Formats: sequence, C-alpha cells, structure tokens
Amino acid sequence: MVGFDPGRGRSIQRSFTVHGDAAQAGKARRDLVARYAAPRSDMWHTASVVTVGELLDSYLGSAQLWKPATVASHRHVVSTLVGDPLCRCRVQSLTPAVMRTAICRWRDAGVSVPKVSARWLLLRGAVSWAAAEGFLRLNPLAGMRGPPRPQPRRHHSLDEVGRLLAAADEAAALAQDAFQRRPGCTARARRLFAAEQLLVLVRLAADCGARRGELAALRLSDLDGRVLTIERSLSCGVLGLTKSGRTRRVTLGSGTAGMIGRHFQTWAAQVEPEQDWLFSPSPRRSAHMTADALSRRVTRLGKASGVEHAALHRLRHGVATYLVDQGQLLKAQARLGHRDPATTLRHYSHAVPPDDTDVADELHRRLNGLDLSDHS
Repeated sequence: MVGFDPGRGRSIQRSFTVHGDAAQAGKARRDLVARYAAPRSDMWHTASVVTVGELLDSYLGSAQLWKPATVASHRHVVSTLVGDPLCRCRVQSLTPAVMRTAICRWRDAGVSVPKVSARWLLLRGAVSWAAAEGFLRLNPLAGMRGPPRPQPRRHHSLDEVGRLLAAADEAAALAQDAFQRRPGCTARARRLFAAEQLLVLVRLAADCGARRGELAALRLSDLDGRVLTIERSLSCGVLGLTKSGRTRRVTLGSGTAGMIGRHFQTWAAQVEPEQDWLFSPSPRRSAHMTADALSRRVTRLGKASGVEHAALHRLRHGVATYLVDQGQLLKAQARLGHRDPATTLRHYSHAVPPDDTDVADELHRRLNGLDLSDHS
C-alpha cells in the first residue's frame, strides 16, 4: 500500500517483482517499504477528514456486486441527502448520537418511514464498508440500533386474486369475440394477445411468487412439464441473474402450466415465434416485456376489477403469507428465492401461526383452579 485516494475511497497499492534469493528479496522489500510505503496511520488521518457526503460518493463509486436496480436506488437515496447537514459532517465526528439526531430531524420534517430506513441502511453500509476496507480504525456506528423498518406491503387476499383473475378472463373473452368478428385485424389480434398474456401473468404470479423482474425474463424453455426454472431477472432493463444470484425451481399448479402451454400453442399456430419469451409485446416474441410494463398492466387490471393498489409484488406476498401461515417457512424461502430463511421470517413473521396453545391451556387450568373465596 502506498497511499489513500479520498476521491475513490480506497487505498493505493503497487506491486513489485524481485528476482533473486530470499535475502535479496528481503532487502528489496525493506528498500521498497522505506521508499513507497504509507503508514496505515497516515491513511486513517487522510480518511478522517473526509465528509459523510464524500464517503457516500466513494461508496457508490467502489467495486460492488450490486444489481443495476440497487445502484439506481442507492443513487436516488444519496440525491435526497444532498444539502443535508449530516453530509457535511466529517466521518471522524460521526457517532450514534449524531446519527440519531439526523434521524429525528428527518422524522420531524415529515420524511416517510421507508425513506428514513433507506437512508440509515445506506449510511450504515457505507461506514461498514470503510471500516472493512481499513479506511477507518473502527466502525463508529457498530452496534447502533437503527430506525424501524417499513412494514411489509400487504398481500392480496384470495378474494382479491379471484377478482383479478375474473377481470382478466373477462377481458380475454371480450378480446376473443372482437377478434373472431374480424380475424384479419392486426390491432385486434394484438389486443387479444395482450389480454391473454395478462391472464397468464396474474395466474403465474399468484402461483410461483416470482419477482416482477424474474417474471419478465421467463422463457417457455424454462418450463419443463410443471417445473419452472427461474434463473434470470431484469434489473433496470438489464438482463442478468436473479436477485440472490441463484437458480431455483418451483412446481406450478397443473392449471397454470396448462394455461401457459395452451397460450403458446395457440399463437404459434398463427404466427411463427422468433424467440420463446413468455411475456412479449407481440406474438412473434422477438423481445421480452419490461418489468415496469408488466406492473402497469396489473395496475390497470386492478382498477378495472375494483382491487385497490393491485401489484405483482402483492401477489408474491400472497404466496409467502399463505405458506408461512401453514408453518412452511423453508418452503416459502425456497419458492420466493430468499438467500436466508431469516429474511423470510423478518418479512412475514406476522403470518406465523401461534404455537403457544399448550401454554394458554396450562394458564387456563391454573387460573380456573384458584380459590377466590379466600379473597372475598
């Protein structure tokens, strides 16, 4: 290590090759250390004058294994902090008390719980990164308890899912009637294709619990009988691995798998597909739909069916809530693609069925056995 670059937030290192025996290598190493090495104390001193705002910029510019959507989210959070007094504070002066003061100030200013939580998580991540990289002696926020996390989005009830499916089925039937009256009309064919895709989308999302980016990236070749392989995802329009970086396989209901198969067969008989994207703007399936486009279609369907705040993610929550309510936490984790079951439990602990019936029964027996006459 030969120094510290505060602009990039990382140490500067150089490598040297020495030819010779161990003694020559040792002498060369001592000479190089004397000539180039920067003591870690100097690096800490340089890092200590960096402000929190500069640290956040360095953190965003560092090499991280983030998805494009995560980068965009982090940049948005940082943009909301521009001009905040906390960003002018030196990292050396950052303490839990300073952090709590900033959090209270944001709350008093009317910043929502999700935004306050996002700011805290980003700041905690940036400071932890700086400490792990050796730019800080210690993590000044280690052990600090952060603000409350936002409550998980409410899931769609079974009744709401039924209304969404009924509305989508009715729209597909109307589009089918219109197309049969004028089979050669390209516009009506596209309308029918879009209506059928929406029906498949709602049914599949309510069955497999996939994320919207994963749904947008599905192909017919991902379905083998009733087993669906989820190995890709769209993140800000960029096709890549799933959020966890892992491939998972889920078994679909026979009705869902059959609906997907019939949809492909029907349109392949009319228009030869160029590719096999499951959700596509046209029957040729030459390109995939974007995750935002799928979300907009579900939102419009919600308005047509009278379901408030309809969303693909709420359908995903419905799958998780049902499984956790049945006590199948590990199956919920596998189906949703969470890396850690603790994530599933944290988000869906409200759905965990109570298992303290035996305790309640024992207390009932004890209370019923009290002799109240002694206190009369």
